[in-house]
Amino acid sequence: MTSAKEQAAHFVANETAFHLGDLHTEQPHTKTIGLSMNLNANIQAGMRQLLSVEDDLPPMLDNILVSDEFAKLKAAMLQAIKTGHKIIFTGCGATGRLSIQLDSMWRTFWQDFGAGLSALNPDIPNREDITFSVMAGGDYALIKAVEGFEDFPDFGRHQIKGVGVAEDDVVVAITEGGETSFVIGTAWQGVDVNANVFFVYNNLSDVLCKHVKRSREVIESSDITCLDIATGPMAIAGSTRMQATTSELVVVGSALEAALYEYLSEYLSKGQLADLGIAEPQIDKGADIFRELLTKFDQDENLQSLCDFVTFEQDIYAESGRVTYASNRFLIDILTDTTERAPTFSLPPFRKCDDDVSAVSWAFVKHSMLSTEDTWFRLLGRQPRCLDWDSSVYASINAPQAITDNPPKLDVDELYKFQIGIEDTPSRYDVDSNALVMVTADFEEDYVKREGFLDGFKEMAKMYKDTAIISIGENPLDLGDAVNRQFYIKTGTPASPLNLWKRVTIKIVMNTVSTATMALAGRVTSNWMTCVQASNKKLVDRSTRLIAELTECDYPTACERVFEALEAVAEIDRTEHRVVSPVEYAIDKYGLAVQV
Repeated sequence: MTSAKEQAAHFVANETAFHLGDLHTEQPHTKTIGLSMNLNANIQAGMRQLLSVEDDLPPMLDNILVSDEFAKLKAAMLQAIKTGHKIIFTGCGATGRLSIQLDSMWRTFWQDFGAGLSALNPDIPNREDITFSVMAGGDYALIKAVEGFEDFPDFGRHQIKGVGVAEDDVVVAITEGGETSFVIGTAWQGVDVNANVFFVYNNLSDVLCKHVKRSREVIESSDITCLDIATGPMAIAGSTRMQATTSELVVVGSALEAALYEYLSEYLSKGQLADLGIAEPQIDKGADIFRELLTKFDQDENLQSLCDFVTFEQDIYAESGRVTYASNRFLIDILTDTTERAPTFSLPPFRKCDDDVSAVSWAFVKHSMLSTEDTWFRLLGRQPRCLDWDSSVYASINAPQAITDNPPKLDVDELYKFQIGIEDTPSRYDVDSNALVMVTADFEEDYVKREGFLDGFKEMAKMYKDTAIISIGENPLDLGDAVNRQFYIKTGTPASPLNLWKRVTIKIVMNTVSTATMALAGRVTSNWMTCVQASNKKLVDRSTRLIAELTECDYPTACERVFEALEAVAEIDRTEHRVVSPVEYAIDKYGLAVQV
């Protein structure tokens, strides 16, 4: 077996394509220096500091939403809707979850409004099934990223072939860093079949072209339209699940909403659409809508509610407890945040129902009315699309020998082992401290109170020690004595066909709460992601730079410490069933050499 020293030497010398420290998304933000200490000293001041980085997004939106590239994306989507061609969103990690979310948003719209649209005009073609998502590792990776997929363009090429990408389809390849090999592979496959290919990323084009060859080849291609939506570093260095993915949701979601509304307007008047509850999206006001949303977050009452909810969660985790979220319409939004906490902060990932050995996740999600299989359909807007690749497939796409010899189990049967439905899951409440928390947003009151969701919640809540609701929107959803605690974030946003701004609001709330909670739990150092898992080459590089910075050593020495730590934490996981970050392990071993 290759030693840690040899693996590190190989990475330093031969994996320079994944040395990404020059990219802004990998660097610490000056606004959030000292964040973890500030949150512990004064949670409200710390929360304001954390939210301040969202202010970087509106100036970008001012420019991109009126750009030729955005107009071209919207026009391509509109043409695909008219002709019935596919719109395919691709991504990896956080952008993979975003690709699934965009697909779900589209399909949910047609499930909600398809019958009403057809009743008003039977000539409207139903386009529910034209969207597809290609996340590295398939839908299974929505729960847990599949190690190895991100690093190989051939994996992306093969996976997008599986959804039948063809001429005149639209491929929207989304990558926070602009350098993800899997996503780049999907873009090139789209080019090969004469699809309309768009590349959406969050680092400056000139920086990517200077430092990352694979990115430069895409950006300089005349066959690909690029949307550079860079806003600078993340609130937590490298945590692109935050501002980067939020900006991608706004930009790509806005194009999709605009194309959808224009398509429907060819068949129905604005008045007819409004009568159905389909509002015209205010694309030209997107930046100002975002600014107004941030102003509302900064109001004292809202900020205090966020702080109170962070304290509520942190108190549970401090007692080795567990939080389970219950949601309906926005279940995919909640699930995305909870699953992303595992790799970001070295928390236990969701545990399968037939696993009584692995550590139990701190947070989880449930639907209080539906079975697991029905919940997955509600969440995705379709049946799951999982991968069932055998060794021959992996060999054909040049997979590493270790993957070819032992293909990961990513099929739908494995996905259904994550019981996110009404089934009893004792591991969620068999500890002294636990809570069931409903998360709702505007317009869900009828479903919650009169269509059974609240009854299901009450029944499920009988097993939990504590209950709460976090209600987000124009008016709070008052559950009375059905819950012990109520948290309300008053953030009215404009209605739109895909509920885009409600989803943006929920995302910022959940991202902010989970990040602040983890900082209070000691899993953030200043504004560094010190508990990150080194599960791919980009994260090996990030871990190396973190260790170099925090233990004051050079890059090669830090890299050796990463591979040494990876061996140690794997043994800890195997023998003690604990999840430990290699960065955390190295800092514990070598000491924190800087003041943060």
